[in-house]
Amino acid sequence: MSKMDFKKDLKYLYKPSSVDVSFVEVPQMNFLMIDGRGDPNTSPEYAKAVEALFALAYGLKFKVKRSDSGLDYGVMPLEGLWWMKGMSQFSVENKEAWEWTMMIAQPEYVTPELFAETSAEVEKKKGMPVLSSVRFEPYYEGHAAQIMYIGPYSEEGQTIARIHASINQKEYRLRGKHHEIYLNDPRKTASEKLQTIIRQPFEKVEG
Repeated sequence: MSKMDFKKDLKYLYKPSSVDVSFVEVPQMNFLMIDGRGDPNTSPEYAKAVEALFALAYGLKFKVKRSDSGLDYGVMPLEGLWWMKGMSQFSVENKEAWEWTMMIAQPEYVTPELFAETSAEVEKKKGMPVLSSVRFEPYYEGHAAQIMYIGPYSEEGQTIARIHASINQKEYRLRGKHHEIYLNDPRKTASEKLQTIIRQPFEKVEG
């Protein structure tokens, strides 16, 4: 059986244009999630959180593959929700004040029971206490604007502003949390070649 590629199945969400801002409806999906605070470039908490997410995501992948279903799939990319208590002050220049939820989307084959079982097994095998902070839950984003940004994370500011402007031009209102999806491993990819989907949910203003 060939490996399933959910990014390909959800191409409109995981391979947007790098030229034009697109408007999409993001359905409810299940995720592994973990919360934290602070600059992802310097926070040990962030590094441990990401390590735990991928350890569990791969643990679930192989458990599904070894099950009666025998299904194989590619692990989805790391995603991040970023916000500040005062979102009007949200800025890429003030990362120390960022709150974040890092997450990895899961296929329908992963159930709460399978998550709990695999989490206990991975924690025992790898000795990662932070795994107890990972949760499995649905997330619904709804209406959102997005674009593929190519370049270093530190220079996303203009692209974020462009998405916000596109939303405002349609007389919609920004809503929810700044969302990024990381399609490359920054440890193995030159910063100028990094591909990041930048997404901002919005709401339509009635009247």
